Parts: sequence; C-alpha cells; structure tokens
Amino acid sequence: MPDYPKTYNFAAGKWKLLHFVYQKLNMVMLKNKTKVLAAALACLLCAPLVAQTNNSPKRLTIGGYGEAVMSRMFYSDNYKRYSNASLYKDDNGYGQFDLPHVVIYLGYDFGHGWSMGTEIEFEHGGTETAVEIEEEETGEYETETERGGEVALEQFWLQKSFNKALNLRMGHIIVPVGATNQHHMPNEFFTVYRPEGESSILPCTWHQTGISLWGRAADWRYEVLFIAGLEADLFGAQNWVKGGSASPYEFDIANAYAVAGRLDNYSVPGLRMAVSGYYGKTAINSLKQYKYDELDGNLLIGAFDFHYNAHNWVIRGNFDYGHLSDSEQITKQNKTLGKTSVSPQTSVASDAIAVGCEAGYDIFSQIAKLRDKHQKLYLFGRYDYYDSMYKTAGSVTDNPCWERQKMTFGVNYKPIDQIVIKGEWSKRLLKSQFNDEPTLSLGVAYSGFFQ
Repeated sequence: MPDYPKTYNFAAGKWKLLHFVYQKLNMVMLKNKTKVLAAALACLLCAPLVAQTNNSPKRLTIGGYGEAVMSRMFYSDNYKRYSNASLYKDDNGYGQFDLPHVVIYLGYDFGHGWSMGTEIEFEHGGTETAVEIEEEETGEYETETERGGEVALEQFWLQKSFNKALNLRMGHIIVPVGATNQHHMPNEFFTVYRPEGESSILPCTWHQTGISLWGRAADWRYEVLFIAGLEADLFGAQNWVKGGSASPYEFDIANAYAVAGRLDNYSVPGLRMAVSGYYGKTAINSLKQYKYDELDGNLLIGAFDFHYNAHNWVIRGNFDYGHLSDSEQITKQNKTLGKTSVSPQTSVASDAIAVGCEAGYDIFSQIAKLRDKHQKLYLFGRYDYYDSMYKTAGSVTDNPCWERQKMTFGVNYKPIDQIVIKGEWSKRLLKSQFNDEPTLSLGVAYSGFFQ
C-alpha cells in the first residue's frame, strides 16, 4: 500500500448527526409548530457527542488485508521430480491450506505535514520458522527462519509532506519495482496467489529501510529511493535475486548501496502506465565481505507495467528484465560458504525475465439488478512466462527446469468492493523433459480501511 488515504472527516460526521436528531424531533413536534424548540433540543442532545468527537483521535487510520487459500496440486511434490521426471509422472499429487498474507495497517497524521505509517504482516500464518524440502540440490529438510520472526514489520516510516508533489518518507518502505510490489493487495490481481512471474524472480513484497522522495503532479506520480544493496550470497537458481532482501540477520547489511525509482502516468482515462527500475552493488553485502572484495555484482532491473479499467474490462500486464554482473564469480564464492551458511549455494544467472498479462470481464455488468447492487463477477485469464536462469555466464550451467510458463483461468466474485472470492485452475508448463504442473485453487480475501 504505497499511500495512506485521508482520515475520517469527523467535522462532517458531527453535523450529519445533529441534522439527523433535528429531523426526528421535528417530526414529533410538527403538529405543534415548534421547529425552533426541536432545533434547540437537538443541539442540547448532541452537544456531549460533538464534544466527544472533537476529543477523538481524528488522524488515526486503521486498515488491512488478508488471504486464505486452499489448493490441490495434481503433480508430485518429490524433490527429484525435475531430475527423474518419468518416475513421478503418475503421482497423485498433494493439497494444502494456506494464509499467504494477513496484514494490519496503522497510520497517524501528527499535523504540520508529519505522518506515520506501519504495516505488520503475518505471512503463512505467522510461524516463527518454516520447514520445507530443498528442491534445488539434496532434497533434505531445510529449516528457514522467516524475516522478523513471528511478526514481520513490512513498513514503518515517518513522512514529511510539503505539498502534494513533494513528500519525504524515511524508514522501512516498499520498493516499488514491478507491478506486484507497488500493487500487492489481493484486490489488485485476479489470481489466488500473487502473480507468479514477478514474485518468483524479484523480492515480493520488496521492503527495505531507506529514504524515499515521492509526489504527484497532474497526471504523473514519481518516487525515488535510496536503500541498501541486496545481499548476493542469498541469490540462487530457482528465484534469482528474490532472497536478496530477506536478510536473516538483525539488520540489513549496507556495505554497498542502491537506488530505485518509479514513474506512473494517468493521462489516459482508465489507464495507468508505469516504468520502474533498480541499480545497486550486491557482491560485498555479505558478512564474509572479504570473499567478494574483488567483485561488484552490479544489479540492474528494469520494469514496465500497466493497468486498464474501463468498459467493464480490467487488463493488467508486466514486463521485467534484470542483469547481474559477476554472476559466475558470485556463484563460485557462494558455493564456498559452507553447509551452515544462509546462502542456498546454487548457481546464479546473469539475466532473468518475467512477462505476464491478465484480463477479466465483469459479466454482472450485463445484469441490471446485480449491477445496481455494485456486485461484480470477473471471468479472467492470465499468462506468465518467467525464467530465473534466462542467461548464464561462463561456467554457470543453465538448469532448464527454471524456465516456466503458466496458464491460469478463473473467476473473481466481489459481493462488495472490499471482499473478493477467487477460484482458478492453472497449469505450469515446463520443458518437454519435465512434467507439467496443474493446480486447482480457491481463496477468499479482504482489503480495506476500518477508520
């Protein structure tokens, strides 16, 4: 959530209450022609409530979003399914229930242009540690400590707003590179889980401590950030640089720094178009800095995304491309860190790519009764292509199982704007030597502000 909304207008609320009481008293006294008395009584009755309203926390913003998901995977979960695919072609598959994200927003306007925003996230139920099967190498059980422990503080910032076009934000903030990082609430994409391409190669949701300058003027919104560089020893084959922001330490290593930026345009009615990017050094951002002293690990990411919402259609798309220098040397050094290292110690590609597009049509728009109730039912389709090892350098071997396509078809039912019920069938398409991976998923989600 990049920008918090305006807080509740208590002044307007108290006069609505006063007018309501006056109307009720006036109806009772109408026969006696005592409208003046009704008005006086209304003021007397509402005076304590108005006083209480004036003493209320006028600038407090509370909100959040959450997702609950049930999925059935019709393919094997054996870690060898990519190395010996034929042995697991007829496996029965597996299922799971999940709470991908449950988030609480809290914001406060101190006045004089100063405000605060926080986002506290419970990811996958908020467990302190997660155990999974390591698919990339040995198939061993791997215990992973989630960032921030049981509760992840995804945002915490103080902001000074000079005017609409100039705002300075300082603290732990969202890095708005790509469509999903900037628009990651469950009513901002059709799929049950977040779009798979971007969230597989980039940190998602990407949040780091730093400084941001942002604003909006006319049809343009901009944002530029200064943050720590990603940690190259956390890069890997399956997810490229995705793990680089999730420092397992009590701090983010900042031996090298990075800049990021985003520019959105709203000049066409119903259409938002945006470009975003990132540049920073990554190699020496390690506790074993001496292993990477001769390397830069320059990471450059460029992204384009758009969102169209008009004529009962919603269409979204993204294109992301990234390049990492010294990827061969980073791969070699990562594999020397030892079994107790936080590094996945797998090959790192020099280039990665993600392309995605989804389109949905609101069929309730053609039914007057449902349209008048503001209910919506989107039928949608989505296509993703992504490869975390799109290009490799030197002796780094490309593993073809990480080139993936995904087709998704489903429905989104919105009984009200803040709630969405999702259902989808998807199929992950891999190279011919591997088995395709079909999945059926159901989900329910909410997103909104309570005050």
